[in-house]
Amino acid sequence: MPSTLLSSISAWALLALGVAHIAFGVVKFKAPLREALSSGFVGRFSAPELRRTAFWFVLFGIPLTLAGHVAVLAAGNADLALLRIIGAYVFVASLIGVAAFPKSPFPASLGVSVLLLLAGYGF
Repeated sequence: MPSTLLSSISAWALLALGVAHIAFGVVKFKAPLREALSSGFVGRFSAPELRRTAFWFVLFGIPLTLAGHVAVLAAGNADLALLRIIGAYVFVASLIGVAAFPKSPFPASLGVSVLLLLAGYGF
């Protein structure tokens, strides 16, 4: 697989992970999100714990999507240095995630980060 194809696939995969994170969070936490919205939204996520979890889960998808978007732009411009940087950050975050939550989807982001790093190094 040429590096341009690998960089494009890995960048789009990261973007897809971010969008999927938001979509999954909205579906999984539909009830607590709806409760917070119907009770006025502002200041309604500190309790109960499930609302706080829902908020942070969905919100985390935004910077993940941003990282994917930047990676797509970097791949399109053949900016290997930026792909390496994004890959390194996602790799570290994914390693921490896998260690903290072994039975979670973090291995998916770990795989994407390895692909980004390989693409960033021209493989």
